[in-house]
Amino acid sequence: MASPEVQAELQKARDSPTEGYTALFSRITPQTPLPDLKAIVDHIFAGSYGVVTTKAVLADFVSALQRNSGPETTPNNDAWVEIGEHAIRAISQATSLSSSLVDQSSALRELVATSLEANEDFLAAAKTLSEIPLESSQRRVSDADKAKIWIRIVRNYLEVDDSTTAEMYLNKLKNIMHKLTDSDPELTLHFKLSAARIQDSNRQFLQAAASYHDISFSPAIAEEERLHTLSMAIKCAILAPAGPLRSRTLGRLHKDERSVQLEEYPILEKMFFDRLLNKEEVEKFAKGLAPHQLAHTSDGSTVLTKAVVEHNLLSAGRLYSNIGFDELGVLLGLSGDKAEDTTSRMIEQGRLAGSIDQIDRIVYFDGSEGSGEKGSGHAEVQVGKEMRRWDTNVQALAEDVEQLVDSLQAEFPEFVSTVVV
Repeated sequence: MASPEVQAELQKARDSPTEGYTALFSRITPQTPLPDLKAIVDHIFAGSYGVVTTKAVLADFVSALQRNSGPETTPNNDAWVEIGEHAIRAISQATSLSSSLVDQSSALRELVATSLEANEDFLAAAKTLSEIPLESSQRRVSDADKAKIWIRIVRNYLEVDDSTTAEMYLNKLKNIMHKLTDSDPELTLHFKLSAARIQDSNRQFLQAAASYHDISFSPAIAEEERLHTLSMAIKCAILAPAGPLRSRTLGRLHKDERSVQLEEYPILEKMFFDRLLNKEEVEKFAKGLAPHQLAHTSDGSTVLTKAVVEHNLLSAGRLYSNIGFDELGVLLGLSGDKAEDTTSRMIEQGRLAGSIDQIDRIVYFDGSEGSGEKGSGHAEVQVGKEMRRWDTNVQALAEDVEQLVDSLQAEFPEFVSTVVV
């Protein structure tokens, strides 16, 4: 039930709607009781003023609500959601007017969505914004306004980890973003960040790492945020499938002088230099990952576990010329059969150069980096290859010893004549 003061003002507004409602709306504050606001809405639609007057009065009412929902005020978000939804229902029930009040209902939905976002009800906010007609013959909406609504929808869906629906709206954005790149840098930044988050959620880690790294150079965000996006780039690069593409990404991130400031730098450095990772390092790194980055894959392992196993397998290829399945399994924390499966898959995908002897259960590493092309990782088995490698190593060792003796002869000739025969 509305207060007596509001009821009296509404009675005056019946005879002179323009002046009466204007005076009434000027007294709306964030503390205005919800029954008073609902009474105003009901009174507007009960007055049978006609399309022109109703549109003008409702527009002034929406403006009054918007003035009291900005950052400089402290709005009652729950009340703003309820009154907004109440007004939207009133518009839809006024069948003779609803088609003429599309702009007002759209503004009300934006208002409701803003209050829902403030309450962290991101799913409801996204659904409310998606009800705004942006591609309708009833109203003309600029590309900039469409983009602003769609990017809000994308960000709200990402807050509830619904990357599938978020990607659907991001694809709509892609069709118009090329027209807005120069006119709205902030919108462009939000678009790039949303695209990176979707790539991250979809486990397209190499693409996400490149996108995050690009954003980390943006002058439009604070230094702290730039470091945060750089951190996200490193995390995604570490989680990416091991191979030459990831190595190049790790190289770019390792060369970035800012990386040294981050907690992820030690594991980044070890991966870049193909050093084996231990369990403690991996567990520490896992604490900073998002839930979707720790999700289980189809074979039951986590994304992180799979990435670490593949990295350690590449590192083993730098340390060994050949190794048995069981010994490799111990090194990787897997069974011998699982180690064979992982090795064969990486060789087949061109991410590891080598060959497998299934009879003797031995992996032979080629010593070179895989090309990344499927089927290119198989090393050709050559007759006498190991003997030629042995001969080359012996020759290199002999040459090193000869160089050492020559250096000693030049620096300490008496010592060499006495000790070296």
